[in-house]
Amino acid sequence: MQIKPLITPSKQSVLHVTALVVALCSFAYELVYSELLTIIYGGTVTQYGLTIGLFFSSLGIGSYLCQHLDDNRPSNFFRVQLYLAFIAPAGFLFILWLNTASPLANVPSVIPQAIARTPVIAVGVLSGFELPLLLSMVNNTEQDTIAHSGVERAHNAVSSGCRRVTSVLFHTASGDSDYTQYSTVLAMDYLGGLAGALIYVFYLYPELGLIPSVFVLALLNCVAALMFTLRFSARPWGIFNSQESPGVESAVGTREHAAVFISLLLLTSVLGGAVVSHDTVDQELSEYYIEDIIEDEYPSDTVEASVSTLSTTQHQQIVQYERRWVGDSDNKLFPGSSEECLRLDTAIQLCDSWANSYHNGLVDVPMTMFENSTATDVLLLGGGDWIAADHLREHGVSVDQVDLDGEFMEQSKTNEYLSQYHNDAYQYEHLDSHQQDAYTYLANTDETYDLILLDLPGATSDDTLRLYTTEFYALLNEHLSTDGVLGTWTYSQYSYGDHHKAYLNTVSDAGFTSQLPYWAYDDLNNNGETQLGERFYLFSTEKRAKSLTPHTGSNYVQRYSERYSEASWQDIPTYDGVEVNSIFDPNYDVIIDSYPDP
Repeated sequence: MQIKPLITPSKQSVLHVTALVVALCSFAYELVYSELLTIIYGGTVTQYGLTIGLFFSSLGIGSYLCQHLDDNRPSNFFRVQLYLAFIAPAGFLFILWLNTASPLANVPSVIPQAIARTPVIAVGVLSGFELPLLLSMVNNTEQDTIAHSGVERAHNAVSSGCRRVTSVLFHTASGDSDYTQYSTVLAMDYLGGLAGALIYVFYLYPELGLIPSVFVLALLNCVAALMFTLRFSARPWGIFNSQESPGVESAVGTREHAAVFISLLLLTSVLGGAVVSHDTVDQELSEYYIEDIIEDEYPSDTVEASVSTLSTTQHQQIVQYERRWVGDSDNKLFPGSSEECLRLDTAIQLCDSWANSYHNGLVDVPMTMFENSTATDVLLLGGGDWIAADHLREHGVSVDQVDLDGEFMEQSKTNEYLSQYHNDAYQYEHLDSHQQDAYTYLANTDETYDLILLDLPGATSDDTLRLYTTEFYALLNEHLSTDGVLGTWTYSQYSYGDHHKAYLNTVSDAGFTSQLPYWAYDDLNNNGETQLGERFYLFSTEKRAKSLTPHTGSNYVQRYSERYSEASWQDIPTYDGVEVNSIFDPNYDVIIDSYPDP
């Protein structure tokens, strides 16, 4: 009895689906590389602009070089997918290594940044081979009849509808044009780019994270190679060739070396294992990178870091770690041999040695200007760890808190490390918390506040640039009461001179006229000597704003009352030739590219 063969996909349909899959991978790779380079080197606009520009120029180079490939060896397409599946994740790991490589630590930063673009170029050139090869194969493949009448009717309906729409503006012809198959492949290629962007933005990055994404995409390249091989190979593993006559090679038949095919199977297995164990892979590689950059922030061989926990929300990565002093000299950073710290993305958020003094400076010092009762209205922007809210609770004031990252706020409630500092402040009866963007909240509320406190991330990337704009500070100004005060931590003018000038010009442009600078103080390493902690500023539009009254403050403020009694209001200086930072006209001097040596 003759066994009826299984219905197999047409060769044209396999090529069209393949075009979509490989374009999806190629475009998504560039988004992955762009984000990775942004995390490492900062500057979202710069990194995305350079990466996309290099990618498209490399596509052109690849398309040009493709003319030298043998049109009669469509297995070249198979090899392109194999090479991409290896090079793309290897390039990702290379960029991570490059940023932690000791031999490059003392070379100008422009050199490793230039070298870091080589994987982008390699992926772009290989991706440039894909479309010409696919078009060549379509041209060499006989037109298949669509097997199912329902699919055929749908195809005809879509084609007819598109022709009617196009005919409104252009001269059109029937679907028998020589361009039909080329246009379909091009359409699938462009749709694949859109699919890659959507899948990366809405699924891969938020659900799996940056590192697993590159392995998922590489696995898809392997799937495309396997799909192509199983449909077109003239060898026995071309299982769909059962419908070909014995001894007759298909129009796009390939005879690839068995060793290369075995390499694809091995690589597929490795990538499949990485995808299945993506949580472990993400954890290990993230910890490797984070621990290294933490150690690089300190003098050589003085601090070792060990990540305790690592989690990711929709908005940021949360890293809790232990830093240990291993230097030969005395430890001037913190008491004892080690301490726990917390980071949000790559910016340090909290360490045991200065957690209290930072919040004393942020909250307790400006609260000496106001009545400690619910009659005082305070707006706290940020502070998702609830520690600033705990200090405000001690002063008995009414608090509105706005933080974008609700996931972090929820995690902080039960986090054992943070709980020792916030003392369940989220239960404070006069605290009203909002999970919302600060801009959105300020634009939609009519409330005015006696004191606005900014417990926000530093200006370390384009993502936080808008929190340091004249538009943002103008909004803050509008929501201050008549004699209200704005308080925030800042970077030291001595370490970050360009930032300081652009920042003060921006604040002044927003309508603030007076500043009161001061420091937080503490014995940070428990050696009996008072040291400077964070730098803070109070801003006001009033020439004669309220003064600090340290004798009425908390125990911390009274301990350093002599220092705080000396703090006074002064005019905000402005600097000629320094542009303000605006949303639509950014001054990138506001961005802090790196941290100075301690």
